[in-house]
Amino acid sequence: MRHRLAELRGPDVPAKALDARALAALAANPGCARRAILDGAGVDKARLATALGAPSGFGQSQFALTRGNAFEARVKADGGAELLRLVHARLDPGAEPPAGAAVPDLTAHGPEGRTARTALALREATRAGGWTLLDHPMLALDVAGSLAFLEPDAVVVHPDGGWSVVEIKSFPMVDGAADPAKVGAAARQAAVYVLALEQVAARLDPVPEVRHRVLLVCPKDFSNLPAGSAVDIRKQRAVTARQLARLTRIEEIADALPEGTCFAPDRPAEELTAAVEAVPAAYAPECLSACELAFHCRERSRAAGAVTRLGRPLRAELGGLATVAEVLSAARGASGDPADPAVAALRRAAALRAEALRTAAERAASPPAGGPSVDAGEVSACH
Repeated sequence: MRHRLAELRGPDVPAKALDARALAALAANPGCARRAILDGAGVDKARLATALGAPSGFGQSQFALTRGNAFEARVKADGGAELLRLVHARLDPGAEPPAGAAVPDLTAHGPEGRTARTALALREATRAGGWTLLDHPMLALDVAGSLAFLEPDAVVVHPDGGWSVVEIKSFPMVDGAADPAKVGAAARQAAVYVLALEQVAARLDPVPEVRHRVLLVCPKDFSNLPAGSAVDIRKQRAVTARQLARLTRIEEIADALPEGTCFAPDRPAEELTAAVEAVPAAYAPECLSACELAFHCRERSRAAGAVTRLGRPLRAELGGLATVAEVLSAARGASGDPADPAVAALRRAAALRAEALRTAAERAASPPAGGPSVDAGEVSACH
């Protein structure tokens, strides 16, 4: 399977690592086979989108990355003393204060070596008791038959043997609260890390507790001082686990592709377009903030007249009507089952619209005495 995925990616193209941000986005749209196979094969979707002529501005700016790295270094300075203080205060105030914590060396050769070294460090720290800080550990998570290596900012082992995930972000926490959308994105990423940690914990005896309250560390009030907040990610963990389980296995998607399919960005644009179109996508407006291929998929969705480009809630309301043409035809009474609630609602809405336009036209044709005249075309345009 690895050989097959390498062929899809391109024999000379290095694989792009699948991180927690990408996994959270993939879990939010489990019906998109296109993203599943591209991420599973390690395809650089940003380069692919550029080669297709639909480059996306999705991603983090270099300034934000530099600022985030500087803030993370400050939080972890002095052996992570400030970070451990925040973990103790927000997640485990009843435990002994972390006077001196262990910070094991997690360096090893390759992601597989780092994953094994992290698992060993977690096992040793759990048995030893006391506070232990794992700085950028490496975790592995099986996603639809493809192994993803994940690197959380930090994992802390508590004196009671419990494990906690720490997410360090550069967006500010003003008066103890941060942007809800950004906090939600951080919680979804942390849920992926928790799922990976649970797989490591399941191999130990006794099984240590992987805590479902994670620590979110952000700059306080636009300063460079760290502030911490406990975030309960039980809901995000349950949703992410369910959505990842629903993903079609990579083998099934790859077996359905035509022979010779390749997503290497140096291929001709026509060949790349055919390769991408060979995999069904599930575009929705939310993809614009989560996927590098969103502009390409949106253009194709518009060309096909798909109603999903108007949002998943509307798509769910329309039932079996998948295109705008089908919706308009059903509303006009040219097609559709009258017993279908969606068809009945569309026809009722069309009748109300026609009645409103007719009433407006009649009023425009005979304005009240002394009142200003109203052009019917203006009424229709306003409607």
